[in-house]
Amino acid sequence: MAHPHWPADAVTVVIGWARDRPAPDGRRRVLAVEGRSGAGKTTLARGVAEGLDAPLIHMDDLYAGWDGLRAGVGALRSWVLEPLAAGSPAVWRRFDWAAGDYVEEHRVPDGEWLVVEGVGSGGRVLRPYLAGVVWVDAPAAVRKRRALARDGETYAPHWARWARQEDAFYAADEVREAADLIIGNPGAPSA
Repeated sequence: MAHPHWPADAVTVVIGWARDRPAPDGRRRVLAVEGRSGAGKTTLARGVAEGLDAPLIHMDDLYAGWDGLRAGVGALRSWVLEPLAAGSPAVWRRFDWAAGDYVEEHRVPDGEWLVVEGVGSGGRVLRPYLAGVVWVDAPAAVRKRRALARDGETYAPHWARWARQEDAFYAADEVREAADLIIGNPGAPSA
């Protein structure tokens, strides 16, 4: 199950590791794929979700704009993780970046697994609901090149602004330090 821009075994390693992780609530195993912008989280998470036959939620759909990292973490907790832990249906709303507001609702499909990827998905307030956190590591220059290649001029004026939020979030929540598995992505082109 090789995916472009990743070592051939990265997805297989994560899936093999994840299969032994228990669900903290005994119901649904939720796996967070975390790391800084441009690290390769989305590409890895797609492969893992495909291999686990799991739905995938992107934090980019939950952030309340360029200053909304913490709001996205709160949305994931209240809209998705708390309801799933209670055995209830989970429904989240997608943030429309152009409109600057949350729009249509999405129901999380039933299943054994859920994969969530993006900055904040392994935050301290979310960890009690997670079966595990995978941290994706990549060098800063590689991450910036990848992110700007992916999102181009849309992201370029916000790179430093978003990086400051990441710095504050990771300093407070110590996600990398709490990660259950660290996967290196040493120098991939854009995802």
